[in-house]
Formats: sequence, structure tokens, C-alpha cells
Amino acid sequence: MNLKKVVVSLSFVAVFAAGYLAGGHGGVDGAGVAYAQSPGRVFELRTYTAHEGKISNVVGRFRDHTMRIFAKNGITSVGYFTPEDAPMSGNTLVYILAHPSREAAKKNWDAFRNDPEWQKVKAETEANGPIVEKIVSVYLDATNFSPLK
Repeated sequence: MNLKKVVVSLSFVAVFAAGYLAGGHGGVDGAGVAYAQSPGRVFELRTYTAHEGKISNVVGRFRDHTMRIFAKNGITSVGYFTPEDAPMSGNTLVYILAHPSREAAKKNWDAFRNDPEWQKVKAETEANGPIVEKIVSVYLDATNFSPLK
């Protein structure tokens, strides 16, 4: 699968997930279009490439710890995904976060990295070596016609 297909697929999933998960942060109108209440948010698309044979460790760490620690530090999770097609299917986690602004993202990431619980979880989950080989982060602004803003 080429990168363009991954991005298009993730965009659709992100809109669907945001509408489904919006709860108190937004909603879905009668046409099924997701709307968020915080205009001007910045989104962050993150792609983690796991070391050989470690993707289940990466996914497990997010499922069992990271998402909760993100929320505690002001980082909003929009959706988490694993690619269906090779070569990314066996070693990649892609996820989308939302922040009130770039400045808030920096502040929240600093708080997360310095969180004693995160430092403990990271050390424990990497006792046998690092599990993430590469991280790519891209900050995104919703277009003026995007259902998700």
C-alpha cells in the first residue's frame, strides 16, 4: 500500500473515530459528519516503527499505559491504527492526537516525558532493549472544509 492510500484511509478513520469518540468534545450531525467544539486545534499524526518482532510490545504499551498517561498530561487521543498491508503491517503503529495549539502540544509533551509514571513504564517496557526504532511526527491543521476541526 502506498503512503497516499494510508493517509487517505487514516483521514477517513480519524473523522469516523472523532465522531464516535467525541462525547463531550463534539458530536455527529444528522448526516453523520463529525464536528469538534474546539476550532483551531492542531492535530498530530505520529507513526512508530517498531524494532523487529516488537510491534506487540509497542501496541501493548499504548493500550495498557501510554493512552492513560497521555490523557493525564493533556494529550487528546483521536485514534490508533495498524496498517493492513506489508511492509508496514508487521511493524507499524499510526495514531492521531489533538492539541489546543502547537504551544500546548509542546507543553503537554514536556509534561508527558517528565511524568514519573511514564518514565517507569518506559524503563520497564524497554528492560530488554528499545522497542521503537523510529518515530515520525507531523503536525496538521484542519482545512476550512474539514468535518473534523
